[in-house]
Amino acid sequence: VQLVESGGGSVQTGGSLTLSCTASEYTYSSNCMSWFRQAPGKEREGVAAVFLRAAREYYSDSEKGRFTISEDSATNTIYLQMNSLTVEDTAMYYCAAGPGVLCSPGNWERQINYWGQGTQVTVS
Repeated sequence: VQLVESGGGSVQTGGSLTLSCTASEYTYSSNCMSWFRQAPGKEREGVAAVFLRAAREYYSDSEKGRFTISEDSATNTIYLQMNSLTVEDTAMYYCAAGPGVLCSPGNWERQINYWGQGTQVTVS
């Protein structure tokens, strides 16, 4: 499964940005699609996840309310709408995919089978 991200870029504080990620195929080992991010000098952290074709979304506590994850199941594409961005949101954002059986709160970050190449988000 290949994951292709797009939509990163530079934005001013308070602005918005939408990332997208398309999976090359739908499989049971990759139908929990998610976004992670890694800021310079920090560990990679989970941002949000969606269980494809199941209408279930999950968020890390810090992003809940500002970020919205959604899907287009027809194209195996997920989106991350990010609002009210701050400099602390500056990071490389990675699309990831894992098994749907682990797509639940506290579990979706545990097993990632596929990673995208990453897209940079810079807030200034």
